[in-house]
Amino acid sequence: MTSDDDALRDSDKTASGHPEPTTPSASGAELPALPDDTSAAPSGPDAYDQVRHTRSASLWSGLILGAVVLLVLLIFILQNLEAQKINLLFWTVNLPVGVSLLIAAILGALVVGLAGGLRIFQLRRAAKKLR
Repeated sequence: MTSDDDALRDSDKTASGHPEPTTPSASGAELPALPDDTSAAPSGPDAYDQVRHTRSASLWSGLILGAVVLLVLLIFILQNLEAQKINLLFWTVNLPVGVSLLIAAILGALVVGLAGGLRIFQLRRAAKKLR
């Protein structure tokens, strides 16, 4: 987020540049006022633009993509069922090729996730020190 975004967020203006109407709350803080007619839904091309990309839509797309990836992985594992002897330090295991490659991919993803998580932790700690 840039400093311009921070300034916009912290100001009393909306993204369009117009000040938001406010109403006093019970605690004395100012809250955005609700429109007079809350039952009327927006219509026209602007209404579609407002709800085109939502978290629900992203979740749905992610679930569909995840299901397709799992289906492809299942097909890959079922087509590669020949047993393979795997030696790792002191362990010897006989696993199908597809399963062993899947395990290797999962372990690789965990290593990358651990490295990314450590970097995020490092950046948050540095940001907290700067405050």
